[in-house]
Amino acid sequence: MNAAERFWSKVAKGPTQGDCWLWTAAVGDDGYGRFTLNADGRTIAVRPHRFAFHLLHGSNLNAFGPLMHTCDVPICVHATADAFTHLVEGTSRSNMLDRLAKGRDANGSSFRWRGLARAQFAARSVALRDEVRAHGWDRPQRVAALLAGVDPDAPTLF
Repeated sequence: MNAAERFWSKVAKGPTQGDCWLWTAAVGDDGYGRFTLNADGRTIAVRPHRFAFHLLHGSNLNAFGPLMHTCDVPICVHATADAFTHLVEGTSRSNMLDRLAKGRDANGSSFRWRGLARAQFAARSVALRDEVRAHGWDRPQRVAALLAGVDPDAPTLF
């Protein structure tokens, strides 16, 4: 299996065009995915969302700068070049402005994934990954809850 085939075998695409494409393999302690490539006899680590962007846009892995998750889901790799993309090229400045506008800055307590300790942030990514790895998108209410940063097993009023 080549690198692209190996990569796509670890992605669960949502049932509709606008859904996240979720990484189902390794997740680091920062909550973002991990993918390795073999190049020139050595193993290199690549962020899965960057590799997806590379594959779908045909650009060299080192030819583009920061990428922004418009969906704000760290394990999303939806990088198509259409209206449904969840990953867009940006700059450090545009990423910081987006972060501030969405309340994801250091003081942002309203954002569903921020204001958490690093371990909790990673745990959310792992829980989402584990759900999709085990059941795909067959339990949409659980996936939606995990995407929203809500415990799907928490009791509700209705």
